[in-house]
Amino acid sequence: MVLAPNDDGLPTSETGVATNPKTFGGKVQVQWKSFEQQLVAYNLEARGIQRVEPDERHDLRSLGYTQIAILWFSINLAANNITLGMLGPAVFGLGFLDSSLCAVFGMLVGCLSVAFIATFGPKSGNRTMIFARYIMGWWPSKLVVILNIIVLLGYCLIDCVVAGQILSAVSTSDMSVAVGIVVVALITWGITTFGYQIFHYYERYAWLPQLVVLCILAGVAGPNFNVSSVSEGDPATLAGNRLSFFGLNLAAAITYSGGAADYFVYYPEFTPRWKIFSVTMIGLSLSFTFAFLLGIGLASGMMANSAWEDAYHVSQGALIVEGFRPLGSFGSFCGVIVALGLVANLIPPTYSSGIDAQILGRWAATVPRVIWNTVGVVIYTVCALAGRGHLAEIFTNFLALMGYWVSIWIAITLEEHFIFRWKTGFNWLVWNEQKKLPLGIAALVAFLVGWVGAILCMAQVWYIGPIAKLVGEYGADMGNYVGFAWAAIVFPPLRMWELKRFGR
Repeated sequence: MVLAPNDDGLPTSETGVATNPKTFGGKVQVQWKSFEQQLVAYNLEARGIQRVEPDERHDLRSLGYTQIAILWFSINLAANNITLGMLGPAVFGLGFLDSSLCAVFGMLVGCLSVAFIATFGPKSGNRTMIFARYIMGWWPSKLVVILNIIVLLGYCLIDCVVAGQILSAVSTSDMSVAVGIVVVALITWGITTFGYQIFHYYERYAWLPQLVVLCILAGVAGPNFNVSSVSEGDPATLAGNRLSFFGLNLAAAITYSGGAADYFVYYPEFTPRWKIFSVTMIGLSLSFTFAFLLGIGLASGMMANSAWEDAYHVSQGALIVEGFRPLGSFGSFCGVIVALGLVANLIPPTYSSGIDAQILGRWAATVPRVIWNTVGVVIYTVCALAGRGHLAEIFTNFLALMGYWVSIWIAITLEEHFIFRWKTGFNWLVWNEQKKLPLGIAALVAFLVGWVGAILCMAQVWYIGPIAKLVGEYGADMGNYVGFAWAAIVFPPLRMWELKRFGR
């Protein structure tokens, strides 16, 4: 990476910040660039938020569409999604069929958004949160970036806790959950430090051992699944629980939208969008479905299996290990493979959080992705150690809450793309030029209005909105649906006014 001079003759970084080598700050930036060049020499990705130009893309033959499906399949065929499936019978009191339908169809709705956003990776060469600048504007998009970083690190927190629980449950030497958390965090840090190429290479093969051991789990534990279990509660409460669990699984899938384009920016810009969309849907839906049904089956079997119930009260990870129990020491080995498989789920959010941090300001863009990557690992490891005893609460509260903003942002993004940019398209070259991007007034107002709707209709342990209270004994979490709808109603007229008034 060569530093080009600006109008004053001073070299500038790729973020547009002037670099004066005679000042302390300038010396630091030059040294960082030298450090990044060393990373490249060792096959590490030094690129951060800079757009990947068309001539920098990889050959499609070396990447392929199969890699996209395998990437998503490998990411999601993980124990955290098994534990999410458990919440249907265990927390919401739903039967096997109800839980399965809510989980699968909720996930499919969420995956549609992920597949749509993924298509912008090859088309634009920009990372997802850079693309958000074209939707929300320069300053409002930073709010979205902050929320996305919280989501990414929150997912990593959950993955670390589940992995720690499983490793602790299979340990014959009383390994604590804390040690397991640190182990998977360190492995993830090592892989994500190398960047895009190693990340894709790892995911290309990580799915195979996971698929094998989870098929073994299905075969061993499957006979104890209570597939005839029925849902509990009066009709109104049952409807509320179905809506809430549907929304929870929708949130689990849709939150990938905040980083979906990040992983395909090196694909050629002529890559057909429908193919990216299709293979993304295939990889996501197959992996999610298998993992969810395993978790639902394990939780449904607790009613007739006291050993499983006791294990669940220890932790969700312990229930997975208990499912392998008939296999003895081989079952423990399978449990270890399941725990280490969570690294595949940890890699994408860790990688994306390091990139997104650079979008917070020009000062942040001067710090290499590797450093932000390390900061992110430290943050979610510490948080996982602190919250390792409250996984179910984190799942039900955090996932649903974080899904709200993504649903609202997707509503605005869909309308900007299909209503206002369908003919003109986006100028991907101005990704870092504030004055050529939208002001974001319409998007910000619609975003806040959507949040008002979500708050009024959310149902969490610590807060139930006044509209959500109207459904059943425990309320119904409708925040995703109402937030999406309210933002979608408000945005078009405001955007028309903004374009007429400011022209961008």
